Amino acid sequence: MKKLLVGIAIGFALYACFEKNPNLIGSPATQHSASDQQLASAYNNRQSDIQVRGSGEVINILPDDTNGSQHQKFILELASGQTLLVAHNIDLAPRINTLREGDAIEFYGEYEWNAQGGVLHWTHHDPGGRHENGWLKFEGDTYQ
Repeated sequence: MKKLLVGIAIGFALYACFEKNPNLIGSPATQHSASDQQLASAYNNRQSDIQVRGSGEVINILPDDTNGSQHQKFILELASGQTLLVAHNIDLAPRINTLREGDAIEFYGEYEWNAQGGVLHWTHHDPGGRHENGWLKFEGDTYQ
């Protein structure tokens, strides 16, 4: 009887834990957002020119690209583990001056495939009105 009661207590504790944290169970694909799954599919199928929305953690800040149109560049890691290079046009949108490694950022822009995980660009408004406007959201501010 004692073993049965201990088993029931453990069962209730596990149930409570999983109820509060549903992502503790399931396959890795079910643990990530739909946008991470869309980006993984685009990467695996070598697709480009896809509008995507999502979020990630800054894992590396790169030097600005100052050849031609200037771009702020940094690498995000998505919850799925996929990395994504962000090329944010700072001729058309404000630079995020306070961005640091470890920061969380949301994005909406165009995905282009590459072997390292892909590039996100068009994270800004289109002054010509020919492309869907993108953005970056950081600490409550929208950069576009």
